[in-house]
Amino acid sequence: MSTRRSPADAAALAGGIHETLGIVFVEARPDRVVATMPVSPRVHQPFGLLHGGASVVLAESAASVGTWLNCDPATERAVGIEINANHVRAKRTGTLTAEALPLHRGRTTMVWDIRIRDEQERLVCVARCTVARVAVRQSDKSRPESRDTAR
Repeated sequence: MSTRRSPADAAALAGGIHETLGIVFVEARPDRVVATMPVSPRVHQPFGLLHGGASVVLAESAASVGTWLNCDPATERAVGIEINANHVRAKRTGTLTAEALPLHRGRTTMVWDIRIRDEQERLVCVARCTVARVAVRQSDKSRPESRDTAR
């Protein structure tokens, strides 16, 4: 059996929506993921406030990376299957920090609790995300892993 991915592998996740939204993974372990995202017009809704969808992307990305670090790289991928979020504070500027902790580590799914806070440690969003551990199909083996996570 292959070994699990190492936290250093999370560096491969640059690009895509993470790059578009400015998401940076500052800590990535199988039992905890921390990621940041700047709040700027890039992630605003039409009224100049943080768009809730951007918070959801940050939350699901953290949960997906955590699951990905728990997967066997030779046989599994991480794919988000459900997320819910409560937006409890509006933001116009600053930096958000998401901390994702596993609530359940199953054979086929993982459930994560994600707390998103601002630079003053105030809660901005709380989310729960379920991520599937799916088998790699033969046709997927030639695809870059960095594009199979955090969908």
